Amino acid sequence: MHTMKSIKMNDKDLNYIVKVEKAIAKKYGEETIQNPRANWNEDKEKDYLEQIKILHKKEIRRRDKDEKIQKDGFLVSKKLLNTKEDRTCPACFQYSFKPIDDVYMNKYDCCHRCYLGFVKGNENRWFNLNERIEFLVSYYTQGENNGNRTRNR
Repeated sequence: MHTMKSIKMNDKDLNYIVKVEKAIAKKYGEETIQNPRANWNEDKEKDYLEQIKILHKKEIRRRDKDEKIQKDGFLVSKKLLNTKEDRTCPACFQYSFKPIDDVYMNKYDCCHRCYLGFVKGNENRWFNLNERIEFLVSYYTQGENNGNRTRNR
């Protein structure tokens, strides 16, 4: 149990505190030893609250972006699943309900089946839009079952 005598500070303690404050002020500047409320006003408070709101909104967007969803027993980032966009493959024009196609649509702009047939092993050709269009036009004008050209060159 503390007595009033033990809580009281003596003059030596106060002198030491003053010396420490002076040393800090000399090394880091006068602002470091001032009370933070000394330079605070209503405008600064409003700015501070606005900054907090902006940071909170950014944090919510970051959390939504990084949210994981369980699909077929795996945790997949929500941003990889594009369930709101058109689910028609631009290479084969097939509509897909498969979750695996979402991943390939985001990365390769085609469904899983077209990735296996057109893209796998030919990623450079596929990522070059002009070469991709030229290949698909030639593929579909010659016909899928024409022996001269297969899906995976």
